[in-house]
Amino acid sequence: MKMEHMLKWIVIAFACLLAACGNNTAEPASSGGKPNTGGWTLAPAGNLNDFFECLEANGVTLLSAHRGGPYPGYPENAVETMAAILTAVPTLMEIDVAASADGVLYLMHDETLDRTTTGTGAADAAAWTDVVKLRLKDEDGRQTKFIPPRFSEALRWAKGRTILQVDFKPSARYEDVINEINRQNADNSVILIAYTLASATKLHRLAPEMMISLGINSQSELNSAVAAGIPANRLMGFTGIEAPRPRLFSTLNARDVEVIFGTLGGGASIDNDIARSGDEARYAKIAAAGVDIIATDRPRQAHASLAKAGRAPANGVCGITRS
Repeated sequence: MKMEHMLKWIVIAFACLLAACGNNTAEPASSGGKPNTGGWTLAPAGNLNDFFECLEANGVTLLSAHRGGPYPGYPENAVETMAAILTAVPTLMEIDVAASADGVLYLMHDETLDRTTTGTGAADAAAWTDVVKLRLKDEDGRQTKFIPPRFSEALRWAKGRTILQVDFKPSARYEDVINEINRQNADNSVILIAYTLASATKLHRLAPEMMISLGINSQSELNSAVAAGIPANRLMGFTGIEAPRPRLFSTLNARDVEVIFGTLGGGASIDNDIARSGDEARYAKIAAAGVDIIATDRPRQAHASLAKAGRAPANGVCGITRS
């Protein structure tokens, strides 16, 4: 091999080594580009209910990364952040969808732009041409190079990679969000979040084939949802953030309703309590109580706990793969 060819391959090999080892620190491409797509992929072969039933049969608990799993240098509700998380953790992605003043759907949690972007004012008062000039800030308030992504962009990125849990902000019309999902044939890549039975009923009427996450705190609340016309196998029961309730979990699982429990929630959250105490095994204990999905602000740590207990997804199980 000629010396120049040998040097060329050494440079390429070194670059590949850096890419493989730098997943937790390297900055991915900005919005509109092609974020890192290595790592884990969640690609159900059938419908979502079958996917979750398969995971339950295999004793697997999934994670849902709250607001896309932000961490230092990576802002919430950004495609790049979600891509970075998937390099390390097989997880669903909870996102927030708002609308600009001219009706463009984009990812934004707050009612104002101030906390998460370089902009100010109401998030639904800015035209999209102004939103794209902004840059997202991470949780420490540091400006990143990333811009708020359109919902359509997040859908395109997620399809065949992971599942999005869609939280509707007041400015985002159900019809517009569902139309975009249908336009991209992404119904098998989303879970719609509802906070009231009325909202869940409307979402099921608009999108009867899609899964709906609804707060369910008792068997009677589940019965009410089913009586309203939502099949149990289209429901996922969000059971709160206070303390696990194994009896409720058992009731929901027996009715083919996936159990979601949240460890997130700010200063008094279970996530923060675990971080302070160092009791990382608590995530696995929560999973063992009958939880199918843990919604968390600490997906990396929670995954490590589940993996240690043998409850994390393994490569090749139920359409989950690692590259």
